[in-house]
Parts: sequence; C-alpha cells; structure tokens
Amino acid sequence: MRIVIIGAGECGVRASLALREQGFDGAIDLVNGEAHIPYERPPLSKPSADGVALKPIGGTDRLLEDRIALHSDSIALSIDRDAREVALSNHERLPYDKLLIATGARPRPLVLNGNDVPQARYLRSYDDAKALYDVISPDFRLTILGGGFIGLEIAAEARKYGAIVTLIESAPRILGRAVPASLAAKIEARHRMAGVTFHIGKAIASVSAARMITLEDGTEIPSDVVLAGIGSLPNIELAQKAELTIGNGIAVNGMLQTSDPAIYAAGDCCSFPHPLYDNKHIRIESWRAAQEQGDHAAKAMLGSTDAYQAVPWFWSDQYDLTLQIAGLAMDATEEIERKIDEQASILFHLAADGRLLAASGLGIGNSIARDIRFAEMLIAKRAKPDKTFLADPAFKLKSLLSSAV
Repeated sequence: MRIVIIGAGECGVRASLALREQGFDGAIDLVNGEAHIPYERPPLSKPSADGVALKPIGGTDRLLEDRIALHSDSIALSIDRDAREVALSNHERLPYDKLLIATGARPRPLVLNGNDVPQARYLRSYDDAKALYDVISPDFRLTILGGGFIGLEIAAEARKYGAIVTLIESAPRILGRAVPASLAAKIEARHRMAGVTFHIGKAIASVSAARMITLEDGTEIPSDVVLAGIGSLPNIELAQKAELTIGNGIAVNGMLQTSDPAIYAAGDCCSFPHPLYDNKHIRIESWRAAQEQGDHAAKAMLGSTDAYQAVPWFWSDQYDLTLQIAGLAMDATEEIERKIDEQASILFHLAADGRLLAASGLGIGNSIARDIRFAEMLIAKRAKPDKTFLADPAFKLKSLLSSAV
C-alpha cells in the first residue's frame, strides 16, 4: 500500500511519522509546498531575542531514516480520484492507495470596496515572519488590523522591539470569538500598559499607497507596515477540484475520512463532527489539534474506526501573560470564576444541565496550567462538577476525576 500526504506542516509530518510508529511498512510520500524543511508555525509570531528562527517540526530529522519521501518546493495541483494519483507542480504524478489532505489554512485577505489591499502584509510563513521582524525597530510604525491571537501576539513582540504599535479592530472588542469578555479586557489592558494604541469598533475607509490608513471617522494612521490578521481561510481548493464534500473546510467523518473513502483530511483544512459537542461539525485551528489529528488520521488510514474526540485546546503567550482555553464554550449558559491569585483566574463554562463544556484561564506564567489540564480531563469525561468546588481555588480539581462518569 502507498500513502500520499499533501502538506508538510504539523499535521502532515505527524501523520507520516505515526504511520511508521503504527508499523506501516509501505511507501509514504510527503508533499511539502515550501523550499524550507518542515517547520513549526507558532514561533513565527513569538521570535526569540535573536529574531525569527526556523524551528524544525519535532521528528523532521527522522523522515529520511523512516523512508518517508519528502517532495519539497512542490505543490499538489490536482487529485485524480479515478486513477488515484496526485499531480505535482514539478510534473511528478504520485499514485496512492490512501491519501491525506493536510493543506492547512491561509490568512484571510484584506478587502476594501471589493478589492484586495496590496499594501497589506500577512504572517503565515517563515519568510513572512523574517521579512517583518528584520525591519521592526524602535520608532517603526506597525499597524495591525485585527484583534485576534496573531495580531495581539505580534503587537506584544513588536513593543519589545520598541516599535510604535497601533491595533485596529472593527468588532466591539478584541478576541471576540474565542475568549470571554472579562479575560479579553485584561489582555487589552496589558497591551495598553505596554504602549499599544487601540482603535476598537472602528472600520477602515482606505489605505493609501504610502500606507496611510484612514478610518471611517476620519482618523489617519501613518504606517511603515500594515499587517492584516483578520482570520483565515481553509485551503480547500484541491478538494473542491476533486469534488469532495465541502462545509466550513473539507467535510470529514469521525475517522477524518472525506466523501471519498480513500481520501482523508486533517488539521486546519477540515471540519469534523465532535462527539463532546452534539456532533456539530467544527474546524479547529491549533497546533495541538493538527498534531493529534495527524496521529488519528494515520491510525484511521490503517484501519482504525475510532472517532476523533480530543478536547480542543488553545494557548497564547503575550508579555508575561499566558492564556489557555480547553473545550468549546459555544453552548454554555453559565460561567463560574475561580480566582487563583490576584492576577490569575479561570472561567468554567457550563451547559444548562451542569456539564463542563470549557475552561478559559489567564495568568502569569504557568499559574493556570494545572487547573486547565484537569478541566480538560473533566470535559473529556462529560463531568458535571459541583459549582462550589469549581469556584474554590483551594479545592483540588484532580479529586473530581475519580467520581466523573
């Protein structure tokens, strides 16, 4: 049997290594659309004191040893489902018995008046990050469009360089889709304390060729770089051309299998039914989900029928603050706060029947990590913990695990 994996990010690399770990001895082709070796993306928005470094994905050094054929600087152009072949931009054709699409996502383009804004930059690749951080310096004027994770992480790093940072968010608050309002307000306050200027609830009217941004209220913001972090789009074009089912990404079942039984999809590009959330189809963009889904897809391609049901987990480091979120709070009807200390707290999000759906924590360093980890385990067990215990920072959440169903 021959397996082809399109995409050499966290998900694709993990899937290729997991196949070998599961004992698969057939041919594996890993299609890497970049010239660089497979590398981690989270460090791109959080460079070290020495600047942006290309950090290989864990296990990349094993690809050759594990007889995984890496096709670098080559893009998959099409999938012939009848012939079971993938056509590459270097004119190769890769036959497959099983195929995994792990093409990830790309930044959502900034569009004004129906047209893309050519002055806008984005952060997705190592080359993007290096081009940005190589020019950031004291008094450099960086304007960030979008108050999501990427925009805020870059704002924090740019302030360390001494840059003049302005952040524009058209929504009523930052982190509106992912983080509870009370925690988002603390994050915003920390950025303001560091010198970031915010324009919240403001829309952009225009961006000049010289990168002068004009808001709809007439405010003008001169910029050396305009960086857009306004969301992402799943890379579904290959799947669309192959006429696979699409729905908020490439639609897959619990085994990460597409509408073609020989083709699987995993990572940022796919949407899947989650058993912990009424089997609603969701799409998760996170480093850990990409890794876990790569592992799960490998097992599924080798015959496992288990459904993917890992608890979603996200994190973000900004200045001295760490934000961690376990689970999804979209159907929560109640929040219980657990104040760990003066600067750290966790919000537990409960369903109407008392089941723990999610936990959102913010604190200095690792102050919230342990409780978030136990919350994640309780979510996986569909636990309905006593609210008094959740609110009491002296109560050990670990003790609830043994009584959870």
